[in-house]
Amino acid sequence: MADTRILEVKRTYLEMTAPSDLRPARSADPAARVERVEGCPPSFYRYLYAEVGRAYRWLDRLQWTDEEIRAHLASPAVSLWLLTVHAAPAGFFELKAAPDGSVEIAYFGLLPDFIGRGYGKHLLTEAVERAWSPGARRVWLHTCTLDDAAALPNYLSRGFRPFHEETYAVPAPS
Repeated sequence: MADTRILEVKRTYLEMTAPSDLRPARSADPAARVERVEGCPPSFYRYLYAEVGRAYRWLDRLQWTDEEIRAHLASPAVSLWLLTVHAAPAGFFELKAAPDGSVEIAYFGLLPDFIGRGYGKHLLTEAVERAWSPGARRVWLHTCTLDDAAALPNYLSRGFRPFHEETYAVPAPS
């Protein structure tokens, strides 16, 4: 018999409409660095996506081929940024510019070993600053109840405001 348990998920969309909305928070760790990744190998992108998203059911891009990853990252609308601490990968964010002048923080997160150490607020500050830098008219993202419990409070503390909520269902983990 098939498992029919369903998990209800709430997705919250948040935005900033001016650079002055950002309430920055920085890591005190001088070894924390954020740099744009140019020419990212598909294997490294897949590693970041899989490891950051493992606990949060990030599944949609796991089946992408190397060519699909290369094509995605080659888009002028997309940029990939890496947080390192003492040169070790610690997290990443992906920005996606839209024709309407908005920039989405499409993916954002830390590798498990770096969670709970203050790097999330630092990385989000960097993501928002990078999103505003090309002259965006709005910066937005979304989170859901499958994400880390600290995600939504971090977004709100940095100055994001909710503008839409929706609920959807996914199969419950077995």
